[in-house]
Amino acid sequence: MKNKTVIITGASSGIGKEMARYFIEKGSNVIMNSSNDENLKTSYMELGSPLNATYFAGDISKQETGKRLVELAIKKFNSVDVLINNAGVFAPKPFLDVDEKDLELYWNVNLKGTYFTSQAVIPQMIKQQKGSIINIGTVLVEHAIGGFPATAPVSSKGAIHSLTRQLAAEFGKDNIKVNTIAPGIIRSPLQGKIGVEDADSLAGLHLLNRIGEVNEIAEAAYYLASADFVTGETINIAGGHTVGHSI
Repeated sequence: MKNKTVIITGASSGIGKEMARYFIEKGSNVIMNSSNDENLKTSYMELGSPLNATYFAGDISKQETGKRLVELAIKKFNSVDVLINNAGVFAPKPFLDVDEKDLELYWNVNLKGTYFTSQAVIPQMIKQQKGSIINIGTVLVEHAIGGFPATAPVSSKGAIHSLTRQLAAEFGKDNIKVNTIAPGIIRSPLQGKIGVEDADSLAGLHLLNRIGEVNEIAEAAYYLASADFVTGETINIAGGHTVGHSI
């Protein structure tokens, strides 16, 4: 992946920021994106303002943002080799309380953001006859939890899982690989945002009896970015979350 160009959305914190750090340290060229310009600039500086990275703030639910990210990648690094659709929103809310505004939020940011940004990079990947798109889903698509009502965000993530397979089928002939990472409970700022004060209290949801760390998602993304014979797959990085239960 040295000198390959990687676009990472949602890169100002948590999993996205760690993925940016990981790829930068491995010698990749990284375009960091987030909707919050101040947070994004701060994260870029915290990573040491590396020469093999730059950043662009923009709302991925808008088609223009994806186009600008591609333009920046080509102008600065001459290629678009990997897209990691990490940006997203997620919070629990009982099904009967969900309104149209909730659905619009999740579908706009999660699904449309992933859709439009992929749509922006694929023409360049077709020209190159090579590329990798990595979407971020969730284990909750295949393994629902009764005590965690999240129909709105999980529906949008389920659509991303389906989109992954369809894009893999449509663009396999162009040597474009498309895969999904489905994380379990990961130690990140997201847990606090959804009201989980002690993320480690959820360790029992995983057969390994611990929650995941952001670097473990970054490692999986790096593998998929460089894998030449893996496409259309959903890779659970979840410590056995979907496999079984402990008693």
